[in-house]
Amino acid sequence: MPLNLGCKPAVLCTFLCLTVSILSVVKAEDPYRFFDWNVTYGFIYPLGVRQQGILINGQFPGPDIHSVTNDNLIINVYNSLDEPFLLSWNGIQQRRNSYEDGVFGTTCPIPPGKNFTYILQVKDQIGSFYYFPSLGFHKAAGGFGGIRILSRPRIPVPFDDPAGDYTILIGDWYMSNHTKLKAILDSGRKLPIPNGILINGRGRNGYSLTVEQGKTYRLRISNVGLQNSLNFRIQNHKMKLVEVEGTHTLQTTYSSLDVHVGQSYSVLFTADQPGQDYYIVVTSRFTAPVVLNTTGILHYSNSAGPVSGPFPGGPTTQIDWSLNQARSIRTNLTASGPRPNPQGSYHYGMINTTRTIIVANSAGQVNGKQRYGVNSVSFVAPDTPMKLADYFKIQGVFKENSISDRPYGGGLYLDTSVLTLPYRAFVEIVFQNNEDIVQSWHLDGYSFFVVGMDGGQWTTASRNQYNLRDGVSRCTIQVYPKAWTAIYIPLDNVGMWNLRTEFWARQYLGQQFYLRVYTDSTSLRDEYPIPKNALLCGRASGRHTRPL
Repeated sequence: MPLNLGCKPAVLCTFLCLTVSILSVVKAEDPYRFFDWNVTYGFIYPLGVRQQGILINGQFPGPDIHSVTNDNLIINVYNSLDEPFLLSWNGIQQRRNSYEDGVFGTTCPIPPGKNFTYILQVKDQIGSFYYFPSLGFHKAAGGFGGIRILSRPRIPVPFDDPAGDYTILIGDWYMSNHTKLKAILDSGRKLPIPNGILINGRGRNGYSLTVEQGKTYRLRISNVGLQNSLNFRIQNHKMKLVEVEGTHTLQTTYSSLDVHVGQSYSVLFTADQPGQDYYIVVTSRFTAPVVLNTTGILHYSNSAGPVSGPFPGGPTTQIDWSLNQARSIRTNLTASGPRPNPQGSYHYGMINTTRTIIVANSAGQVNGKQRYGVNSVSFVAPDTPMKLADYFKIQGVFKENSISDRPYGGGLYLDTSVLTLPYRAFVEIVFQNNEDIVQSWHLDGYSFFVVGMDGGQWTTASRNQYNLRDGVSRCTIQVYPKAWTAIYIPLDNVGMWNLRTEFWARQYLGQQFYLRVYTDSTSLRDEYPIPKNALLCGRASGRHTRPL
């Protein structure tokens, strides 16, 4: 969406001032795409009941961002809500620039009635991602949308151009206002189960996709919900997986696909069935005895009739089925990524790890209220973003290594948990899940290699079953009940990076922490300076960034 220079004088002034300064941060030869977004409340009816939603330019879900590798995205966000607001960019790596990440540990909220211009570059990235509001429980009200990063024209893609390319945002949904849900959590209680599932902001049979018989289409499916793993399928149609969060995959065919909360997948399907309408089905996983479901419509342009009868069933509680599917998702080693070299040219399995971090989630009570934690620490946000405190050397906001790099078995306690790791280390992280629910973890600023997952307790012997050749590289990974998942990460992106559960009530109540990837270097090759337009809040208020 082009920038509307006539919308607000303050926005125009901000934009003009930034235009010159941007060139000092990003390469001038890479294209620019400008967006101007107004964030408002508005009435929506996703499950047939009127409720207050968060709209972007009057849209729910928000507008898609279409871009190409290395594009510079200049996104001016005007906050017309009555409370602070932030957008984060799930999967956009913010190379050397964690100030723009849009979570409270790095970025001050946009005050009501004010604007902030994000300056992002989708450096060396391709693929399917999404954005969402990161403060409080705003995510339960909307404000999310799809992000797609296309390959540059000279970079080969391992499949033919589809006849259509569509964003599909799926997620569980509450009919209660996000403020009510937040109040439940603040009171120390757990949330009830969600009321339903949405496809692109619509309930049962509210979403429809029209196709032409014989043609092939691409769907970019993201689970933008709050807690539930979801299964996606199209009646009588097979799906070929081609990309996961920026990695071209082996093109395996599935009849249905598990999309865990926070994850994004690209599939191709061919409209190769008789001309009629078919169900698009999304159902919750691992939630028995209550299984949430919704349907959309795949409409053939030559359809002889509407859908009828029950929609096709899918998996519900089968852990082994989902685990085997997850293990089958692997990198296409011969396909080009963002650059014209094979994705398999980086031999991650031949690099010795320098440190092993074990991350264990847990639930419990702190001061009589429900909390969640990592390695016994339940995260609490300080009054100042930690990245700003780090830059301005403000004491008392956080302590380095205030969280252990492995569980020690103690009870939950509150702290602003930050783990410092050296730049260019090569780290193994093991997510150990001793609870009875599926976990989903996301790391900002990075893609990581998924090297193994299995049931039980991880031990050093578990490394014998690692995939050290073609494990998929992605940014969000599931961990099954009473199980573990292991990843490798080259720490090549300096900054303060949020490692969090995508189960949003748990995130809000402490199941997150920050990785401080640190170097003593002050070179722009390692990290960009603080943006000239950075909002300053808390104990950083009134401090200067750089002269304009």
